[in-house]
Amino acid sequence: MSSFKRVGIAADHVNRHPAMRQEVINVYPQAKFHDAAHRIGEDELIAFLQDCDAAIIGFEPVTERVLTALPNLKIISKYGNGCETIDFHALKRHNVRFGYTWGVNKLAVAELALGFMLSGLRFVGPLNVAMRAGERPKLRNGRFLTGRTVGIHGCGNIGKEVVRLLQPFGCQILACDIKDYADFYSTWHVTPVSFDELLARSEVLTLHLPKTPKTLGLYGRAVLAKLRPDCVLINTCRGGIVDEDALLERLESGALTAACFDVFAVEPAANDRLLRHPNMLATPHIGASTEETRLILVRAAVRGLTQNDFVDPELFYAM
Repeated sequence: MSSFKRVGIAADHVNRHPAMRQEVINVYPQAKFHDAAHRIGEDELIAFLQDCDAAIIGFEPVTERVLTALPNLKIISKYGNGCETIDFHALKRHNVRFGYTWGVNKLAVAELALGFMLSGLRFVGPLNVAMRAGERPKLRNGRFLTGRTVGIHGCGNIGKEVVRLLQPFGCQILACDIKDYADFYSTWHVTPVSFDELLARSEVLTLHLPKTPKTLGLYGRAVLAKLRPDCVLINTCRGGIVDEDALLERLESGALTAACFDVFAVEPAANDRLLRHPNMLATPHIGASTEETRLILVRAAVRGLTQNDFVDPELFYAM
C-alpha cells in the first residue's frame, strides 16, 4: 500500500490494545510494535526505530537528538492529540513529514466535560465520599446545569463540541479564545468575551487549551482568585495549566465550589491532598478512553502516514 520499508508503532496505547494493533496490521502487515509496558524514552525510541522509515507515535519524545539518530525516518504520524513532546523545529530541520488529524478525540472529551458539569453542580463527588464513609447526608441542594452561564476557555474542536452538547440545556455560553470564531459563535449563540470577563461570569468554567509556554501555569493564584466562589472549574485538557497548590487552597477555604479534573501536572497524579479533597472530582486522564475513540484515533494515525497534505510544523510554533 505504500513504499515504506518498515513502519514502527511506538505509541504505547496502540501497542497494548489488540483491536488497535489489528487496525494497523490490516494496512501494514509488516509493522512492528514496541511491547514495553511503559511509555518509552529517547534511548528506547532510537533503538526501536533504527530500521524504520515511518512511525506512529503518541507521547514519546520526538526531539533533535532522536531525529539526528534516525536519518532514515521520513514521516511520523501522531496517535491522538497533544503535541507537547514533539520538537517541530527539529522536524522541519530534518525534513520529516508530520501526519496529524485535528480533533479526533473531541466527542469523548466533550462528553466527559459535560458529565463533570452535572457532577460538580450536583455535588456528586462529596456526596459519594460521604456515602462511602458510612454517612447518609439528608440534604444538599445542588444546581441545574440548565440555564447556567458556562464559560469555555479554548473554543477549538473540543470546545465547539462542548457547545453542541450543551444546546439542550439552554445555557448562556461564553467563549474566550485567541482565534476568532465569529461564524461559529453566531450560529451557536455563543458570546465571545475577554479572559477577565470569562473568569468573572462563569458559573461553570471548562478548559480546552493546548499545553504551551503561554498556558503553562496560567491558572495560578491570581487568576483563580478572580473566579466566582460558586464556580465549578473543569480541566480535561492538560495538566500544569492550573496551579494545583493554589487550587487546593481555594477548595480548602471554600472560595471555590468544586473542581473536576481529568489531567494533572504529574501523571499518574501524585497530589494526594488535592485528590482526597471532597470537592475535588478526579479521574486518571480518561478523556479519550472510550472503545469507540481508540479506534477512531488509531485509524486517523494510520491515515496520517499516507495523507496527501501533511501538516506544516510551523502551525505549531506559536502554540
